[in-house]
Amino acid sequence: MLTYPHFTPHFPRDMWVLPRVLEHQAVHRADRPCIQWTDEGEILTFAEANARVNRLAHGLAAAGIGKGDLVVLYLPNSLEFVLLWWALQKIGAVEVPVGPVQKGAFLVHQLNLSKAKTIVTCAELLPRLVEVEAEVPHLTRCYLLDEAEPALGRVETRAFDELWTDNTANPGVEVTPQDRAAIIYTSGTTGWSKGVDMPHSQFYFFAEEDVQLVGLTEDDVYMTAFPFFHGNAQFLTIYPCLIAGAHCVLYPKFSASDYFGRARRSGATVSNLIGATMAFICATPPSPEDRDHKLRTIYAAPLAFDLAREFTERFGEIEFVDGFGQTEISNIFQTPRGAKRPEGASGVLMDQWFEVRLADPETDEPVAEGEIGELLIRHKHPGTISSGYYGQPDKTVETWRNLWFHTGDAMRRDENGWYFFVDRVKDALRRRGENISSFEVESVIRTFPGVAEVAVIGVRADEKAGEDEVKACIIMRDGQTLDHAALIAWCDDRMGSHMVPRYIEVMDSLPQTPSEKVKKKDLRERGVTSETWDRNRAGVRLGSEGKAVRSA
Repeated sequence: MLTYPHFTPHFPRDMWVLPRVLEHQAVHRADRPCIQWTDEGEILTFAEANARVNRLAHGLAAAGIGKGDLVVLYLPNSLEFVLLWWALQKIGAVEVPVGPVQKGAFLVHQLNLSKAKTIVTCAELLPRLVEVEAEVPHLTRCYLLDEAEPALGRVETRAFDELWTDNTANPGVEVTPQDRAAIIYTSGTTGWSKGVDMPHSQFYFFAEEDVQLVGLTEDDVYMTAFPFFHGNAQFLTIYPCLIAGAHCVLYPKFSASDYFGRARRSGATVSNLIGATMAFICATPPSPEDRDHKLRTIYAAPLAFDLAREFTERFGEIEFVDGFGQTEISNIFQTPRGAKRPEGASGVLMDQWFEVRLADPETDEPVAEGEIGELLIRHKHPGTISSGYYGQPDKTVETWRNLWFHTGDAMRRDENGWYFFVDRVKDALRRRGENISSFEVESVIRTFPGVAEVAVIGVRADEKAGEDEVKACIIMRDGQTLDHAALIAWCDDRMGSHMVPRYIEVMDSLPQTPSEKVKKKDLRERGVTSETWDRNRAGVRLGSEGKAVRSA
């Protein structure tokens, strides 16, 4: 039975803390490149990055932020985001990244769940904070990254630049692997988004897994443009570079047309792609420079084999690797480098660190060999998975019941030890690399005038990319008709653009179980029909200001 090769982490367990890793590299790799904002920006060496982070850490401490305090980072990608994240961890404070797509009730939920008193944001996002200020009573202080009129009332607004000091010494705060490092929000599936309570040890371990998976060394350049609030950027790109001593190049947003341009200019040897981004790159016009790059390895999740073949035929021999896990539990399956993976496989078990069971989702009893079951996991070493859901002990108990973490993913295993993802037991769906809670989308649509009931599902729109599109199945109240464009505008005002349904189908009834639960499996099998309204075909697009408008 094939399993993932055992490995020795780069740092001993008592150093599984980001500040200690950074401080070690600042001494032992002082003059080597650490981090860079875009390929045209300043390159900070490990020593320079550590000094700059210390300047900020001392300012945060002087502002009264200390060990265990939660600070919300409500920011788009920027170098300041990374420096602030590292500075908070230097003083034992806890980063709470909130996606810049969040607004309205979703923003309120995440702010109130954390009960954070301090937030750092920017002028672009400040109006969204102003809209919900009255609903977030715990928030007392806001630092603005750039200049803006102080429009907040009760919440004190200060300039982020006030936090910079001249003190470049390490703060010396004792931070242990068991201490809380971050609250990372992950999509709810039967409720609102949950905050994953990640200790420093898990944060390190997740990043170490990536170092092993891509074979990262100090000679590599790793580039990413994915959102910094997301684990993909934090513990699958940036932190691995700290561990391996590699050079990390960061960008504000993903660009398919400039993906290989950035790779050339930055000298990137490693990168990552999620979901449909590989398809977007393949769809760009061919160029004589397509193979003019140094990329050797791409972490693609999930890996679409047909697209990978198309990708390498055009852009040259690039190794694709993949892992399978969740924010709560790190990667459970990875593909050994050089192994011939069966098409569709998610990887083999990292049995050095975890044990798994494929179980009946109703009883938790193991299914027979070769049958499909829900993936349950246990960790063999402390600190390699999360501590639970912050502020939601009921959700923690529910998910960790019977001494197993319940992933909600249906999988099967072949006779050689390869695991294959089959379907979602939960009602989450995935679009543009982001998990989406059907519950959250449904909660917004139910408030639209005339809607009686709604079920939101994911329908497979691109078999190659393995992506979902959001479909809303709606029952209208008697005598009411649906204005589809108006509903899209309603959603666009209240949720991130990646959550807004592309497909809408008005139905007379929704299929139900005997206990009157909606049978979403039946709706997914129904898919897109001749009765389904398509936002793209109707020419209704999402506006830059969050308003749905008709294309000319």
